[in-house]
Amino acid sequence: MQTKDQLPRIFQANLARLFEQVIQPAMEALPVHASLECGEAATMDEFLDRAAAQVDNYTANEAAKAFTLTLAGIFERQLSIWARAVYLDLAIEMPKARGFQEFLAICAERAGINVQQTGVGSDLNEMFMVANVVRHGEGSSCEKLMAIAPMLWDDASNDYHDLLAGPRIPSEHLRIRMRDLVRYIWATTRFWGLADPLPMAVTDPPYRVEARGGESA
Repeated sequence: MQTKDQLPRIFQANLARLFEQVIQPAMEALPVHASLECGEAATMDEFLDRAAAQVDNYTANEAAKAFTLTLAGIFERQLSIWARAVYLDLAIEMPKARGFQEFLAICAERAGINVQQTGVGSDLNEMFMVANVVRHGEGSSCEKLMAIAPMLWDDASNDYHDLLAGPRIPSEHLRIRMRDLVRYIWATTRFWGLADPLPMAVTDPPYRVEARGGESA
């Protein structure tokens, strides 16, 4: 058995363990409030309770964004490792790749995966763009993400207040919820399941938005 044939299953299992043992429990443990009260508080205790609720929801959103950055970074590193292993086994020079999109294209081509037809392409691209916005804030990635995934901005919701003072900064209003993390873990683990040449490959991982219940971010 060649090394490159074992890697997709290892990568899939590693992502699944990270999600199930770290990300999901951490997100479910964070306090989140369905709505935030505004206006003048009747007492100081009421004011402090409202402020604490705002901070709770803000913290949960920051955690979800940080976990998206983690998933994107690990998946990109896995793509890099697998691409190099594939081309080493083939004894041919690997095309130069300078980032996530190029590594994804190389790996998908070698595995015969059409990322759009398999339903993973849009979520993988969105995940990586979210990671870029989390890292850098305002810029071209934020503008592109707002164009392709406007649902990640919900200015009409009453369960989130940006804690930064001053003019509104779009990147700080990016909302990542548990349902988004579920989409990202499904897309990454499905990709490796489709790339897995070994028997009993898991091509439809058991992550479903509807199965997770309410919102965690």
